[in-house]
Amino acid sequence: MILVSILAFVFAVGLLVTIHEFGHYIVGRYCGMKVLRFSVGFGKPIYSKIAGKDQTEYCLSMIPLGGYVQFLDDRNDVIDSEDEGRAFNHRPISSRVAVLLAGPAFNFLFAIFAYFIIFSNGIMTIKPVIGEIVDNSYAADAGLDYGDRILKIDDQVVDDWESAITSILMTVAHKREIIFQVEKQNKSTQSIVLMIEGDTSLLTEPGALFKGLGFYPWQPPALIGKVLSGGAASKAGLMVGDRILSIDNIEVNSFMDLRNIIADKPGQLVLIKYKRGDFNYWTDAQLSHTQENEPKGILGVALDGNYEQFWYLNKFEPIDAFSESLKETWASTSFTVIMFTKMLTGDVSSKNISGPFSIAKYAGISAVAGLNQFLKFLALISISLGVINLLPIPMLDGGQIVYQTLEWIKGSQLSAGFQLLGQQFGIMILLLLMGMAFYNDLFN
Repeated sequence: MILVSILAFVFAVGLLVTIHEFGHYIVGRYCGMKVLRFSVGFGKPIYSKIAGKDQTEYCLSMIPLGGYVQFLDDRNDVIDSEDEGRAFNHRPISSRVAVLLAGPAFNFLFAIFAYFIIFSNGIMTIKPVIGEIVDNSYAADAGLDYGDRILKIDDQVVDDWESAITSILMTVAHKREIIFQVEKQNKSTQSIVLMIEGDTSLLTEPGALFKGLGFYPWQPPALIGKVLSGGAASKAGLMVGDRILSIDNIEVNSFMDLRNIIADKPGQLVLIKYKRGDFNYWTDAQLSHTQENEPKGILGVALDGNYEQFWYLNKFEPIDAFSESLKETWASTSFTVIMFTKMLTGDVSSKNISGPFSIAKYAGISAVAGLNQFLKFLALISISLGVINLLPIPMLDGGQIVYQTLEWIKGSQLSAGFQLLGQQFGIMILLLLMGMAFYNDLFN
């Protein structure tokens, strides 16, 4: 899994940064700028080719975690007479801004493309049904019940858990009151209000939202639908219809919990508490394991498959898929911008800033989960890359756009000293963000 995570991470970063830099490159060429080098990766080139009338050098470099486009610029290069007017800083300010915007724009375009494929292929979607309710919690006190289906959150219609989580986080970031409109199991509709006390930013920490609110999304219960003949469960006397309650005194609330707990105990003897009929029982089971470099425990049971009412295949025709991809890209971009802004005000936890280890972890998980999940991961990272690069920090595209705007207002180039001061400030901000990201990775 570690190797998969590393490879998926390198592929994702390499692809998305290359797309970003290609946006700068192609728009720069269109605007009449001379490109000296287009490099995929950093460091020493391991392959290069010079081509085109401008004799542009195209490189594949040793460190595959980035890339860059080098334009002709009289601040760094000697300009030949035939190249007069083709340097980056010789072109109109509107052209320079277009080039700077093109990188983030191509990241957003890639996200639209990725979502289009996802919606065209169809993706299994879990309906926003409430699962386990924690005793003496906000959810329990407000009257939420197991099996309630969320229809709206603060008048925002939700059709799946992804949109529900986004709406909940947005509400928590703005205020202390969450208004749910739910459909009860008897088909009646009810409005339920959760009043949040204390520091609401704690709910926005990774993994803290549902625990803090006191409820969890519905998942298939740990109800045995099939017992593998000769497997650990069969030898332990478990039967179809038994519900697993705990493994080695670790509470099991869903089949996902069961699978994860068992996977971490390859070849071990475990104590299983289960419910059969109206009574609880205990039994020991000697787990088997997979034949892998990192073996996983196997109990030898399968899920009861009668839960089709809780999920559906979300699939669209091409025109509708394109429309949905635009909506999803806009929604994800807006969510990213708002959450980052709320981090600056302290309404959202800064622990949400992910470093390379966390990104690599999720890259590996999504790659193993299949094409649609990996494309979704790439789309989200691409949107984040686009948003981050638009921040008004001198080392980023957004900061360079600020420079160009100031130059337009001033009517002449900014002084080298002013630009150097801005770069130093930008480096400090980026180092601070990187430090927070690495700290969060290590803390987690």
